Amino acid sequence: MKVAVIGLGSMGKRRIRLIQKYNENIEILGIDTRLERREACAREYDIEAYESLSALGEAHKVDGAFICTAPLSHQALIHQCLELGMHVFTELNLVADGYAENIALAKQKELVLFQSSTFLYRDEIKTIKSSVQAVDGALNYTYHVGQYLPDWHPWESYHDFFVANKRTNGCREIFAIELPWLTDVFGEIVHINVVKNKISTLNVDYADNYFVMLQHKSGHKGMLAVDIVSRKAVRNLEVFGEQLYMSWNGSPEGLRLYDYEQKLEVPIELHEAAERLDNYSSFVVENAYYNEIAAFFEQIAHGTAPLYSMEQDEKILKVIDEIENGNDAHV
Repeated sequence: MKVAVIGLGSMGKRRIRLIQKYNENIEILGIDTRLERREACAREYDIEAYESLSALGEAHKVDGAFICTAPLSHQALIHQCLELGMHVFTELNLVADGYAENIALAKQKELVLFQSSTFLYRDEIKTIKSSVQAVDGALNYTYHVGQYLPDWHPWESYHDFFVANKRTNGCREIFAIELPWLTDVFGEIVHINVVKNKISTLNVDYADNYFVMLQHKSGHKGMLAVDIVSRKAVRNLEVFGEQLYMSWNGSPEGLRLYDYEQKLEVPIELHEAAERLDNYSSFVVENAYYNEIAAFFEQIAHGTAPLYSMEQDEKILKVIDEIENGNDAHV
């Protein structure tokens, strides 16, 4: 099997490394417009790299593609890959451009169109979900996710990647990462209340922090704080109610359950050892990225249903639009 990884930045390199770990017999081909990235990946991962899809197509018949470029380029690349008969794995799109057309095209051609939602593949999220589902009654939660924007990619200016664009801004990316799993765990979102503004000196033309009240159809409700101003990278969750108190600091070791009979917090040990890279925060765990790659290939081979779909993502993006608009809205 041959797959193309389109976009050889930090995420493209991660996908190459983990595809090779998943199955060393898969032939990986790289695509990037930047020569230095093509040369670096050719050296580091021993792959052929091309300047464009058309250049690749002249040399190879490719079965699948991983879209790892900036989000606003995804629509056209997904369409082009589907037209060429490739199964497609796409990173976060952040905008719903071309969704209806590309979903219909994938169905017409009987190809897999796989939407990444990495947190759904984390063991911590699965454990939180099972704990919430075991409770007979409504729960509340508070969840703060924040990190100073210049620290996201320390190797480059935040002006030089997609978070500088208002349509694909930093807070929007955080919402796109977190809302799919919050919806999966606590249920469909039916109402939002939003407070937002800009409090930093960052050179961005969008709100840099949000407080969002979320009401779920299940009866659960939560307060979600999202920002790109926190100088410490933060992911702090508390879930609380009459029958449950649990907390999570974003790391695989940081999930805790309160034993209210013994009056103490107990760490929850996960079965899978976490893998990390040195140049990322402790929240970034390689296992989940690997697991969703495996799910993509399982769907191609066996038709296994994914945990998340483009259709679901389109609904989440509409919720994010409402949040960015600052609406007090039913959704």
